[in-house]
Amino acid sequence: MKGSPIAAVLCAPGTNRDSDVSFALTQAGATPISYLMSDLISQPSRIDDADIIVIAGGFSYADALGAGRLFAVELENSIGDRIGAAIAERRPVIGICNGFQTLVRMGILPENNRSVALGHNDGGVFDCRWIEMEPVSKKCIWTRNLTENIHCPIAHGEGRLTAGSSTVSALVKNDQVALRYVNGNPNGSVGDIAGICDPTGVVLGLMPHPENHVVARQHPKFHRGESGGLGLALFQEGVRYVNN
Repeated sequence: MKGSPIAAVLCAPGTNRDSDVSFALTQAGATPISYLMSDLISQPSRIDDADIIVIAGGFSYADALGAGRLFAVELENSIGDRIGAAIAERRPVIGICNGFQTLVRMGILPENNRSVALGHNDGGVFDCRWIEMEPVSKKCIWTRNLTENIHCPIAHGEGRLTAGSSTVSALVKNDQVALRYVNGNPNGSVGDIAGICDPTGVVLGLMPHPENHVVARQHPKFHRGESGGLGLALFQEGVRYVNN
């Protein structure tokens, strides 16, 4: 081990999962530092020393004009070049829920285009429930060594991944489908896709919240003897990659 890698947790007005993901990163062996957009605008170089970049979930800018849209514009204009440099240097990046929506809006996922979108759930309403997802990508540095399904909650209204058949086929062929919903698809995502990575495998975006199941007691049925697979393993993979 090389020590505790620095994880920059990027936040905007309305972000509400930054403390949760910071706890998960700490449990995984990283040192999280949260940065508000005002911090990044005034001093963009703050993220240059980060070993991991995390875009936290929540309702950035109240989801005005669409989930993640304004957060994406702000990040692109303030530190978009620095995030691009981090990816080129193979520093891990992860966007969770609103963070995933933001990475898609920025065109970082699935790559430098706008070939996928995250639309309103099939049910037409905000959905908060526990789900199960299977890690399937061996390219994605966040999932490639995971062997157990992850149980964790979703909490979104615009989580349905949409894409044309050719795009989905390319994602599958390139091993960019990182996570799939199993035992039920909560939002109607094409191909049961819960998360995708970029072509390098270092950038992951996913709608579920693995940061909300990093200790067994967080499972709603823990006192009934159930806990399922911890989301902690995903964050541990990110830390392990940096330390290797």
